[in-house]
Amino acid sequence: MHWYADGGAEGFMVSRVNPKTGKPVCLRKNTCLVENTDTLFATDSAKLTASGRARLEEFFRTANAFGYAIYGHTDSRASNAYNQGLSERRAASVAAVARSQGAAVERQIGFGETRPIAPNDSPANMQKNRRVEVICYRW
Repeated sequence: MHWYADGGAEGFMVSRVNPKTGKPVCLRKNTCLVENTDTLFATDSAKLTASGRARLEEFFRTANAFGYAIYGHTDSRASNAYNQGLSERRAASVAAVARSQGAAVERQIGFGETRPIAPNDSPANMQKNRRVEVICYRW
């Protein structure tokens, strides 16, 4: 008999495998929310707007995952250190809402400007980089 532990879950000969390791995995992880921080926070702030808080509360009430990872990102307009701190504070704000809805936050990380999804060469591209990503862990 073989089983493999995956994030606290155990699976017996599951059919899904990690493509890098070839080992069975029990969890299904997917990016279940990517929200532009302009819709959640005021500029240069980690305090959620009322509408941003309501949006996140509804999301975490209905997402039906057993755990979450929350990643904060910024554009490159400020210093690396400042952006790192802002992304961490924003991830913490989103995680606090998740926990208030009974969600289990497994990871909470701020990446600052280190993982852009677009070049920081225009206002539209910088807006794409200002985001919070929520990863859902499901069976």
